Amino acid sequence: MIDLYFWPTPNGWKVSIALEEMDLPYTTHLINIGKGDQFDPEFLKIAPNNRMPAIVDPDGPDGEPISVFESGAILMYLARKTGRFYGKTERDRIAVEEWLMWQMGGVGPMAGQAHHFLKYAPNLEPPQDLPYAKDRYRTEVGRLYGVLDRRLAENEYVAGDFYSIADMSIWGWASLWEGQQQVLDDKPHFTRWLETVSARPGVLAGRALHAELRGDHGDKQAQGVLFRR
Repeated sequence: MIDLYFWPTPNGWKVSIALEEMDLPYTTHLINIGKGDQFDPEFLKIAPNNRMPAIVDPDGPDGEPISVFESGAILMYLARKTGRFYGKTERDRIAVEEWLMWQMGGVGPMAGQAHHFLKYAPNLEPPQDLPYAKDRYRTEVGRLYGVLDRRLAENEYVAGDFYSIADMSIWGWASLWEGQQQVLDDKPHFTRWLETVSARPGVLAGRALHAELRGDHGDKQAQGVLFRR
């Protein structure tokens, strides 16, 4: 039974979706990022960057327990463990890793910054309504989604003709396109992919995990925890 340290965010969904898709049993441990659970010393032992998600697998390499932090590393670990959603050939695996790293270095950080400056920063005390930052990250997310649309014009899924951990990694952020002030009218292939992935039972189950706890972190105490220097 894998221990999942989780809060319902796009990064958390990556792993809850993977566990559901891979039919791996897991126990959920909530890490309330608005209350500062991510700074608890016990959690930092398995996630030293004070970020969720993280997992502890009691049946790790050589049958010994292992903890894994960073969502991309967790996805790769689980895909290797199960032999699923990583492609069948070395060329498949290279494509999966390319697009997984594209998400980790591009879509996730840029979409996260777009959410921050478009939604949260204007409501800080004092307000930080910064037109340059809002335009910078909105535009970059749009560029990235254009890259994705062009890729999906030639492939059913991001790594090729097979669904993979790369799709799982991108879906959570991409599903929040409205909050990033994006449009889909000019991205038909992105739209088709988003609808296809969104309908998967594993994605629906992973997204639904503790969905009732998802909030906008609008209160000052939560903002102080989340955005502290």
